[in-house]
Amino acid sequence: MYDFAIIGGGIVGLSTGMALGKRYPNARILVLEKESNWAFHQTGNNSGVIHSGIYYKPGSFKAKFCRDGCLSMVEFCQEHGIDHEVCGKVIVATDEKELPRLENLYKRGFENGIDVKRISPEEVKEIEPHVTCVGGIFVSSTGIVNYKQVCLKYAEIIKQQGGELRLNTKVEKIVTSGNHQVLETNTGTFETRFVINCAGLHSDRVAKMGKADPKAKIVPFRGEYYELTPEKRYLVKGLIYPVPNPDFPFLGVHFTRMIDSSVHAGPNAVLSLKREGYNKTDFDLRDFAEVMAFPGFWKLAAKHADEGIQEIIRSFSKAAFTKSLQKLIPEVQQEDLVPTHAGVRAQALMNDGKLVDDFLIVQGQNSVHVCNAPSPAATSSIEIGKAIVAQIPEQSHLKAVVSQI
Repeated sequence: MYDFAIIGGGIVGLSTGMALGKRYPNARILVLEKESNWAFHQTGNNSGVIHSGIYYKPGSFKAKFCRDGCLSMVEFCQEHGIDHEVCGKVIVATDEKELPRLENLYKRGFENGIDVKRISPEEVKEIEPHVTCVGGIFVSSTGIVNYKQVCLKYAEIIKQQGGELRLNTKVEKIVTSGNHQVLETNTGTFETRFVINCAGLHSDRVAKMGKADPKAKIVPFRGEYYELTPEKRYLVKGLIYPVPNPDFPFLGVHFTRMIDSSVHAGPNAVLSLKREGYNKTDFDLRDFAEVMAFPGFWKLAAKHADEGIQEIIRSFSKAAFTKSLQKLIPEVQQEDLVPTHAGVRAQALMNDGKLVDDFLIVQGQNSVHVCNAPSPAATSSIEIGKAIVAQIPEQSHLKAVVSQI
């Protein structure tokens, strides 16, 4: 009998396991992951950015957790010797029409308590010599890291705390039995007093297995990237972002220098026809049918039809993708770009077509379900883990353990 079982070995599941081990040092903690490696999906395919929290609605979980998580992630990396760099980033307006949005973003950063500075086009060029713009802001706290390395350290800490880690273990059914729950998996059954669902792309399905209703469905969006050829990496010193469209849920294509010194360009955002579909040809009938039958998707698609069409064009046209990048750095040419890995974002969508724009944590019977944790979840992971543990009702058999801490 385990005290806590976590479903999902991405960065949120592992950070939660680490936080549980700290709060309940004598508890039996189990982490289950269906893949053969930790951080296999969203965490392992993101851009590796330590976000500042500038984009998110003041007072939201995303704003608070990201701002605090930016600090705690850097501290964690420093403590454990994980390669990282706080390099800052520029967000630039490439057209006069974008300047009011840039100003609004600056004000939002200020409201969120972030160190953000207005900079002129000349000052932008001092930071990023090859960028052309009409104005910009500089966010000093943004950084870069390899989140797979972070996850491996989280897993190592869980093991040191006495937790049990199991890869290649897929939860197929959850059965409530008295005051505990039975997890039926492809490798056997596990009994636990409390379940924490951190299943990412499958979090809504796992919630329903556990008789919880997230009132939202995961709709997968694939983000495709190109990489600058090594001889053209000099074009990008750090992180270069456009001003995002506040009515569109994605940040737009941008340049990211990775911790290994490679430079990624992207992503676009297109509907994935498979929840774990990293290639254009990937298709899963169940995943596709669920999205097509979901009224919320069609309402979202109608609202953002123009932007959606442009994203699809960028997906199939390297020339169109390059043109978007040239708004930031005119020197970039098609031959400077080579395809690299894609990621799939697990975005929760409501029945009315509204995106769940904050982290969504749902309470169930002897369970907690993390049903929306896209970017900036990696940056925020330590704070999300602590928040999840704080939401868990005190287990009567563990009260004595807590009182001793």
